[in-house]
Formats: sequence, structure tokens, C-alpha cells
Amino acid sequence: MRTRSLGLTLFAGLSIVMAACSSGTASKAPSTAPSVAVPTVAPSVAPASVAPASVAPASVAPKSDLKIGVVTDIGTLDDKNYNEYTYKGVTAAAAAIGAATPPAVVPKDASEYAKDIQAYVDQKFNMIVTVGFNLASDTGKAAVKNKGIQFIGVDQGPICLKADGSPDFTFPCPLDSKTVAPNYISIDFQEDQAGYLAGIIAASVSKTGTIGAIGGTTLCGSCVRYIQGYVLGAQSVNKDIVVKTAYVTNDFSKAAFNDPVGGKKYGQSFILNTKADVLFQVAGKTGNGVLDAACEAKIYAVGVDVDQALSYPSAAKCIVTSAEKALQLATGTVIQQLAAGQKLAGDVLFNAKTKGISASPGHDLAALITPAIQAKVDAALAAMVAGTLVTCPATGCGVYSK
Repeated sequence: MRTRSLGLTLFAGLSIVMAACSSGTASKAPSTAPSVAVPTVAPSVAPASVAPASVAPASVAPKSDLKIGVVTDIGTLDDKNYNEYTYKGVTAAAAAIGAATPPAVVPKDASEYAKDIQAYVDQKFNMIVTVGFNLASDTGKAAVKNKGIQFIGVDQGPICLKADGSPDFTFPCPLDSKTVAPNYISIDFQEDQAGYLAGIIAASVSKTGTIGAIGGTTLCGSCVRYIQGYVLGAQSVNKDIVVKTAYVTNDFSKAAFNDPVGGKKYGQSFILNTKADVLFQVAGKTGNGVLDAACEAKIYAVGVDVDQALSYPSAAKCIVTSAEKALQLATGTVIQQLAAGQKLAGDVLFNAKTKGISASPGHDLAALITPAIQAKVDAALAAMVAGTLVTCPATGCGVYSK
């Protein structure tokens, strides 16, 4: 789970009650995501390999006057996580449409979010990308005040706004957020599908028939969806498997997502009490502590959001897979759609059909994922694309139940 600190309170409670299995209120990205060209030069971060866009003749090379600016979350631009992969998607899309290489600002702390967004507004940028849920409130407010600028928030939905752009926790959402801020898009992902794939792998490599999952807080809808999918994916492999689940806290205190030391202690206690031999973390930096506990106990671990064998290499030795979101592809796709004149507003969903989710490779533990296990993952992914596989319970995705 993306580290969201107290800023996660903005929409998480709403996401629990709004998010259905298919995330039905979200705008749907096209079934085939457009290719994203790799820029020749990207400041400080080398772009990952992605499918090249169609090559236009040299005489008609694309050219765009679009000025794109990026405000990341706190941390670094090369974090092998949200900041890096979002920025790679932005720079790749800019190159594909012939726009200037976008600058990126990395805030020192949360107090700089609004200031950094405003700096791009003052400099007449016409597209501003903000990274992660912590920036949702400041992004929404800026969008309402600057209707002539396109704002793209990564993982900031479901969008429910008051008239001033601040978050509204009322359900159902009193105002039509697409009317309040038609220039504000949130790129979202179907976490239950990614969790389902991770569950298949976890159940397949378990030797004891007991696996586990730890979320940051019960109030985090995306955390719940990940774990719900994980349970169903594991049960698709072994109907008798025992899946132990727990949440670090029922609130948005530091313990939920920003306490790796506490996360390790929580993970150690969980492992001791459950005897799980595979453990899925959905708790941000707190979850990194959970990964540490799994490695120390010499059991397998499952990462979240990005390939955590890369983003948290100290735990690579025990990470068998990660439930992953295609941040680079999704961000690049949306920018190219907008540049091509497509009308997008509100929440734009990426899922298996749009190659928006996946299970990361095993890296150090790649040999554990046998051809037979990979075939199960591939079959599930194909069924998701076809729309024939249910990856959340009857109660609905994002709904917490003990």
C-alpha cells in the first residue's frame, strides 16, 4: 500500500462504501492502452522499457505545446515506487506527443504540497500531475480554482468534492464532482484483481496451508480490496486453505502506514500466533516492517503496489511476488488520451483489461513460481480480461467484514 500517513483520511472512508467490485462509477480507460514511447532523456530517472509508440515519419514528428508539471509525494524521485514510476509515465507520454520534458518537484514535507502545485499554476503550466493520495486535498482545491488547467491525481479517488474542492466524506456524494472540478482526474486501480493474483501464488507456495495478510487500517478501502482479492485467489487454488487477516489499527494514526518498527513487531506477533508461512503486506512503510518480520521468520512475503523486491530490496530474499499497479503505463496512457482530445473526468479505472494490474516476478525466488503456478496466474488474468472472474466477495469490494 502506498505510504499515505494521515493524508489518507481524505477519501479512504468514502472508498469503502463507494467502491464496488467493478469500481462501476469510474470512467473506463480503453480496452487496449496506447503505447507509450520512451523519452531519449529523462531528468535523474532512466525510463523503464515500454512498448514504443507508432513511429511517425521524421518530417511529421509530433509536436505539442503542452506544459506538464509533476508534484511527487515526499521522498525521492528514484524511489522504485509511486514517485518514480509515475514520473516515468509522464516523461514517456510527453516524448510521445512531442511536449517538453516535464519538470518534477519533490516536496520536503506535506506543508509544501499546495505551494508546489501553485508554483506550476503561476508559471502557466496547463497540465499538473500530483502523485499519491496525500496530495488529493490540495489537488482538488487547486482544480476548482483553476478550471483552465488539467489536473491528474494518481491514486486519489474516488473523487467526492465540496464546492471549494476540499474532500467530502458524505455518502452518497452530495455534489457531482465531475461538475465541481471537470478538469480533475484520478487514476485508480482495481486492487482486488492484483490481490487475487498474489493470492494464487501465495496459496501455491504455502507448505502449511495457512497464509496471512496484514492491512494498515480497516478504513482504507484499497487495503480491504487487496486483501479480499487475495483471499479469493488463494481459495481458488485450495478451497481448504486458511487465510488469516488482520489490520494494524482502526484509525489513521501513524501506526497504520508510517511505522516500520511497529510493523515489524506486529508482523512478528502475527506470525507467531497464526503460523502463516506466506504473508501479504498492505500497510505502506508499516508494511515494510511486516516484510522484515517475514524474512526474519524465514517465511515467504508478498509486496504491494509496486515490485517490492525492487523498491524494498532488503526483503527481496523472501518476497515471492507483489500485487502490482501499472503506474507508469496508466499515467502515460491518460496523458496521451487527453492530448489526443479524449474527454476524461472523475475516476479513471485501470484493471486487468487495460493491463493496469499484475503480479510481479519472483526475482530471487523465481524458481518457486513453477510453470503450473504461472499457468494458473495467466488463466486468472485472462478471465479477468474477459470479465468472467469474480475477484471480490458478495458484500462488495472495499467492504470490511471480519
